[in-house]
Order: sequence, then C-alpha cells, then structure tokens
Amino acid sequence: MHSSDPGPVTGVVLAGGRATRMGGTDKGLLEVANTAMVDHVLQRLRPQTAALVINANRNHADYATRGCPVVADAFGEFAGPLAGMAAGLGAAATEWCVTVPCDSPLVPPDLVARLASALRAEGADLAVAEGAGRMQPVFALLPRRLLPDLHGFLEEGGRKIDAWYARHTVARADFSDTEEAFLNINTPEERDQLEARLMQGGNADV
Repeated sequence: MHSSDPGPVTGVVLAGGRATRMGGTDKGLLEVANTAMVDHVLQRLRPQTAALVINANRNHADYATRGCPVVADAFGEFAGPLAGMAAGLGAAATEWCVTVPCDSPLVPPDLVARLASALRAEGADLAVAEGAGRMQPVFALLPRRLLPDLHGFLEEGGRKIDAWYARHTVARADFSDTEEAFLNINTPEERDQLEARLMQGGNADV
C-alpha cells in the first residue's frame, strides 16, 4: 500500500510548449508587469516546495539563471505537458512533485496544501485541481512511483493527460473559491489585460 502523505514536494514548472497562440514566443520568459511569467510562478511556488525544477525545450541558459535545474522533454521536443511532467518527475529528488504551467502567474499560495489534503482524504494515486468550472489537469500532485507507467504511456504514443489519469485513482481538489488562480495567458491580448490590472495595483492574490 502506497502512502498518501506526500511530505516534501518538488515544484515542476512546465515551460516546454510551442506557444503557437502567442506567435511562438517562449511564454515563460514573457514579461507581465515587468516580471517574466516563470518568475511569477516560481515566486508563488517557492514557499510551498522543497525544491524547484523548470521543464523547458528552448532558452535553457535564460531559465538556468533562476537557480534551479532545467530539464527538456525526453520524448521529443514539444511533446505536450505529459512529457514535461515526466521530465520533472525524473529530475526530482523528492517522492512527490507538484506541476504547474508557466503561463498561469496567479498560482494559489495554498496549491500544494489543498492538493495534499484531497490526496490524503481519498487515498488516491494523485491529485488534480478543479476550478473555473472544470478539472485543471496540469495543476497536479504526482508521485515519482508513477514515472515508469507514465514513460510506458508516452512510449506507446499517448499524449492526452485525461487518458493517462484514467489509468489511476485521481483525487480532485476543490478550488471553486479561487477560480482566478487558473487564469491562463495564451494570447497577447490576455497578457496585456493582466498586465494592466497588475500595474494599476489590482489585487492579483487568489
């Protein structure tokens, strides 16, 4: 029987996508309110984690200036978030990892605590955030013991997160009270809107 108490957690920031809707710009390095999006995410994750890892498929030197390991996908570049999750799990020294995307700068300050609480309550294999009316699959608490299964899924050509999660018991952590936490910056317009709000002193806390 595996333990549902994650203990120390490594934060894995997923910055390995193509960002096609952003014109191919590396979204993690795109500035919002004078701060790169990856730095917004790291600042919010750091107090919640024992270590941090960045998954990126380009601009490794820039990401490395953040002072944490930078790892690329092992299943071909831009293979999707599951490949990034696998890379982060493989680089982690802790038994559990929390994954977040680089383009959601309003990461909840209690993300890990809520995911861990749901995991313990349900005795599940992993935990995923649920907010803004749906499951948020890249905001997840994952154990390294599932890495061989994830590798097998990817080697078989699997890419869909929901399909891999369906192989395991998933606890859903309720974030319906903090739905802005999952604001996702996919276009220049969305980036400009968030920047305007932050620069005007709007409350970015969730």
